[in-house]
Amino acid sequence: MTNPATKPGLSGVAEAARQTPGHGLPPVHLWHPEHCGDIDILIRADGVWLHEGSPIGRLELVRLFSTVLRKDQDGYHLVTPADKLKIKVEDLPFRAVSVQAENGVLSFTTDVGDVVEAGPDHPLVVETDAETGEPSPRVHVRADLWARIARPVFYELVEGAEAVDGQLVVRSSGEAFALGGLE
Repeated sequence: MTNPATKPGLSGVAEAARQTPGHGLPPVHLWHPEHCGDIDILIRADGVWLHEGSPIGRLELVRLFSTVLRKDQDGYHLVTPADKLKIKVEDLPFRAVSVQAENGVLSFTTDVGDVVEAGPDHPLVVETDAETGEPSPRVHVRADLWARIARPVFYELVEGAEAVDGQLVVRSSGEAFALGGLE
């Protein structure tokens, strides 16, 4: 059910995100409205957000929507205190588009402006396709939301990796993360 004091759909999502005090993220984990239906938003595997088949061209709007994104057991949703709208995500909702290594910490920046320091709370995971051997690296952003690490960023990690017991390993915030075998 929609609260009559809020606007439904995209404008309601944008309004709820704007009303977040300060510069932090909205507390979507505390909001539990009833499911209002699906909205024709797709986050493609390349990170492009589409609405009704057309790219959302304003990065500020994509960033705004990303702040009210939540993954539940039944998929991804844009969530406000009054609305819960299901969207589609082809791969992962975010892309890690750059990495900085400083003082033993790997800091990833996502395509929506989040900065994440890999470590115990934000692991870096690399799964390898059994058929193709293709690595599929990702880094944890928040809650159950992850960023696919872009290929050039992964190559940077590989260049800075060390060999440990037949694995390429990078370290961040006191943690070791395997990138894959040396083979």
